[in-house]
Amino acid sequence: MTISKDLLNILCCPETKEDVHLISSEKVEIINSAITAGVVKIRSGEVETHSIDSGLVRADGKYLYPIRDDIPIMLIDEAIDMSTVE
Repeated sequence: MTISKDLLNILCCPETKEDVHLISSEKVEIINSAITAGVVKIRSGEVETHSIDSGLVRADGKYLYPIRDDIPIMLIDEAIDMSTVE
């Protein structure tokens, strides 16, 4: 998964306006394993059931905006709660 540097430079958390950065492929594997295990929740409180191709993590590390089919999903309620991953 590649995201253009120009796009990455303008994206930010829609809630806090904090910077976001692309996660590593190793972190993608960890998150997808946790999704498969049924332990990952999104901001709305629902269990995440769809794997991610990549993701943009908020600067404070609390939430991750998934990237699926090369599209960043920058919706607050769809953000993955990183406390449910680790």
